[in-house]
Amino acid sequence: MRLTTTLAVASALAVSGVAATAGGMSDEVMEAPVVMVEPAPEPAPTSSISPTYVVLGVLAALLIAAAVNAEDEEDA
Repeated sequence: MRLTTTLAVASALAVSGVAATAGGMSDEVMEAPVVMVEPAPEPAPTSSISPTYVVLGVLAALLIAAAVNAEDEEDA
């Protein structure tokens, strides 16, 4: 009777030990938390004219004004 009890306890400990390390000794895999991202608000409406065209227009106006001023100085 004593041998049977000892064998039963030993087998129960062996099975529980195997079950405790069933996943192996590797590191735990941590899943990244799910982050809910709110959609960004729509940008404010912008002008349909590119700033490049505005700069080119100002430069053209300055060149025309300089050309007209140069013609006035030659006539005088």
